[in-house]
Amino acid sequence: MVSCSPTWRSEGVAVATPGESHVPVLLAPMLERLDVRDGGLYLDLTFGRGGYSRAILERLGAGRLLVCDQDPEAIAVAQDLAASDERVEVLQANFGALAGHPALRDRPLDGVVADLGVSSPQLDAAERGFSFMRDGPLDMRMNPEAGLSAAEWLAQVPAHELIRVLQRFGEEPQARRIGLAIVNAREQKPIERTAELAHLIEKAVGGRRGKRIHPATRTFQAIRMAVNGELDALQSMLESVHGWLRPGGHLVVVSFHSLEDRLVKRMLQEGARPQAAHPALPPPTPTWAEIGRVKCDELEAQRNPRARSAVLRWGRTWAGGA
Repeated sequence: MVSCSPTWRSEGVAVATPGESHVPVLLAPMLERLDVRDGGLYLDLTFGRGGYSRAILERLGAGRLLVCDQDPEAIAVAQDLAASDERVEVLQANFGALAGHPALRDRPLDGVVADLGVSSPQLDAAERGFSFMRDGPLDMRMNPEAGLSAAEWLAQVPAHELIRVLQRFGEEPQARRIGLAIVNAREQKPIERTAELAHLIEKAVGGRRGKRIHPATRTFQAIRMAVNGELDALQSMLESVHGWLRPGGHLVVVSFHSLEDRLVKRMLQEGARPQAAHPALPPPTPTWAEIGRVKCDELEAQRNPRARSAVLRWGRTWAGGA
């Protein structure tokens, strides 16, 4: 096995090598743990460009696949797929807001999958503003039609909150220095371009000095997570997902960030080993009958560098005596 433990990849997101098309990470173990069955009902919470969805459809037979995304560009791809495959149903939404969605009402799912973070197509588009490797407007929104852009957020966020975000979401050791540099710079002029922000951060920390990871990596990740409310959305989804699944249903979540992975890990472990409300009371029935974790092996790490930091966690809901 190759160690896939580093939290930070280039820009803190899963990326393909130059000139390579989007390659779904951990595809084979995802399909195995999702246990796709002919005639089942499944939900892909992060459609992206449909890498996971198309693989699921190949095994789905007469079943049905719900696909969800908040990115209008991804939804356009999903709608094209739905137009050519009547088994596909498209939901345009942030997966953190799916609790109570009519499409999930009285429709117990056989499986749910989520591939967290930014997709390669989002990163590769300079106009989306996710990448400091490609100069563009400082946007970073998963859904460009909703909420504040990163530039708008940076223009108004208080200094103490900015530093807190860099510390929490970026685990940035120089959060205070970077945060104060941003605040001082915005007093002179708005920060509106990705290259502008990256240069500002590099200057604040004293340059790269031969570092393998660009000094803006953690800051860009942290701002993106704050702008999109990513951890809040993930927490909301994790609180709801068990109720969407039928007994014996499967959940698969692929994450690339240690904070995301910790949330998924805690939810599964607490559900698999629930604690009694009082020492004198018996523990409640577990919600997860089986849980597990998969990381990339040497072959996939060599073939697909995107997989190196990916962590797949999965669970199977309790089904009586199963």
